[in-house]
Amino acid sequence: MDFKGRSFLKLLDYTSEEIACLIDLAAELKYKKKAGIPHRLCEGKNIALLFEKTSTRTRCAFEVAGYDLGMGVTFLDPASSQMGKKESIADTARVLGRMYDGIEYRGFGQEIVEELSKYAGVPVWNGLTNEFHPTQILADFLTIKEHFGYLKGINFVYMGDARYNMGNSLMVGCAKMGLNFTACAPKKYFPDKELIAQCEEIAKQTGATLKFCEDPMEATKGADVIYTDVWVSMGEPAEVWAERIKELSPYQVNKKLMENAGEKAVFMHCLPAFHDLNTTVGKEISEKFGIDEMEVTDEVFESEQSIVFDEAENRMHTIKAVMAATLA
Repeated sequence: MDFKGRSFLKLLDYTSEEIACLIDLAAELKYKKKAGIPHRLCEGKNIALLFEKTSTRTRCAFEVAGYDLGMGVTFLDPASSQMGKKESIADTARVLGRMYDGIEYRGFGQEIVEELSKYAGVPVWNGLTNEFHPTQILADFLTIKEHFGYLKGINFVYMGDARYNMGNSLMVGCAKMGLNFTACAPKKYFPDKELIAQCEEIAKQTGATLKFCEDPMEATKGADVIYTDVWVSMGEPAEVWAERIKELSPYQVNKKLMENAGEKAVFMHCLPAFHDLNTTVGKEISEKFGIDEMEVTDEVFESEQSIVFDEAENRMHTIKAVMAATLA
């Protein structure tokens, strides 16, 4: 398939076959990385990483993947770029597009990465926006395929706030690739109705099912994958913690839920996770609200059913595939 010159902004822009192709390419590049086989497919090219929101996995994944592919990498944090302050998004895109072969953006509204892509003249990759996180879903699906051997028909349950980038993107990805998606949370935390309708139309073609459930035990019965994310997203005010803890605590992933799903079920999380008190935020929340674990218990996070670090590693391999496909 010909991906050259295309941006990677959201999974809705790609067909099921194209997504499968990127996952297969990621598996091939992962094999070469592990075997020590050079794969400098983008030798001499240069990329810019525009970060308005911090990240460990996304930055490291793009940087290492870029170096492995033979590229020069420039990291720009908010203090290093004038985008949106002294220079418009369109102007920034046109400047960077003259100097770089590809641009990654991690930050706020989806409209920003869409505008960058419109004006850059080179591929733009979405490292996370408020609405979508497509590179994470590629990593998640590569991990599921490695573990189970297939994607179509997997029973996938997302626990917690499904209104933003992770819930949205996982629902789209499941619809595209034929996984059975369940969002489990209070109704106010379900995805946007318009996006649900769009995904239901896609699911008719792939055989996927979409379900929205408020009962954790009903949702997780027979699940293959139980997935969760932090209860307060990046950029949200600290004041919402009290509301989220009150409303989402019944949806914490714990041993009872994993046992309800069955021995074959795996636990996934895009990270970082609040499963203990070994972080500054974790300690602050514990002192304020009297809880030691949040969206997942430490028992589950550290269990044999947890594949979160396979998932984290696969960020690099799938991001490498996206860059190689759109640049090489």
